[in-house]
Amino acid sequence: MSTPDLDAVLRAQLKQTLDHTPWTQLAGRRLERYDGKVRDCFIDAERGERVIVVTDRLSAFDAVVGSIPFKGQVLNQLAQFWFEITRDLAPNHMARVPDPNVMVARECTPLPVELVMRAYLTGVTSTSIWKAYEGGARTFCGHALPDGMKKNQALVAPILTPSTKAAKGDHDVSVSKTELLAMGRIEPALFEKAEALAVKLFAAGQQHAAARGLILADTKYEMGVDATGELVVIDEIHTPDSSRYWYADDYEVRLAKGEEPRSLDKEYVRRWLADVAKWTGDGAPPVMPDDVRIEAAKRYIASYELVTGRPFEPDTRPPLVRIAATLEAT
Repeated sequence: MSTPDLDAVLRAQLKQTLDHTPWTQLAGRRLERYDGKVRDCFIDAERGERVIVVTDRLSAFDAVVGSIPFKGQVLNQLAQFWFEITRDLAPNHMARVPDPNVMVARECTPLPVELVMRAYLTGVTSTSIWKAYEGGARTFCGHALPDGMKKNQALVAPILTPSTKAAKGDHDVSVSKTELLAMGRIEPALFEKAEALAVKLFAAGQQHAAARGLILADTKYEMGVDATGELVVIDEIHTPDSSRYWYADDYEVRLAKGEEPRSLDKEYVRRWLADVAKWTGDGAPPVMPDDVRIEAAKRYIASYELVTGRPFEPDTRPPLVRIAATLEAT
């Protein structure tokens, strides 16, 4: 799709982004519903499945700040891509993908922790490793950091920085492995297994990204235990919402100049919110201009195409009507 065509499609889609879902039942079955910041989930206990509708909502600084055209389609299809190519490294919950915005997954009990892998000293949020370092910290989540580092510089080696999973509306808290285990939230043996999977997945993600001319700077994984007791990866994996992607070709030059890396993730929106709108999570979020929403959409689409090597084919049909028909048949 040429750039002028894409601009026109994105501008038209601004009027019909998927910012909510109205359903309380599927195909006549009343199901338990859970709405996350981005995903609306419908849990079928009888089938042991979770129907996940990935919306176009965008979250930043732990709040929903608006909607981005086709964002849900990009996230869902990127997660599908990664789940498929990493299945031999780590089992995951994906069962099938009946719609660009819908994934049907095995129902799992989530671990009460997010596994965040970091390979660079970066970030703009108050809980980021860079903000801690800039404030004088030389230990982050139990990992020692040397003096003299600068923003966006590579760490000596990737590190795991676990995060507690806060209740909806609250903030996650980064902790060390020792602190996490001392809280008693997770059994040490289970955490060790999850840690090993995270390290393995991140290495594979970095290797694939490098082959595509990208840097996978950091990411977060969510894991759960399925009905058989198996530890599996859930939610999403290596998408622009859960990961930080940079272009590799000019990273070193921009680092030397003290410039931000060119990014392919929602960092663009975070920077607009923080630097232009002067908002970092307190009070109601500002309204994103259409041009910001369109630019963000282009970056999401570019991330899909660069990571997968496939063209993104947007489904421009009214999403609620299309998804309702899919769910009735699911």
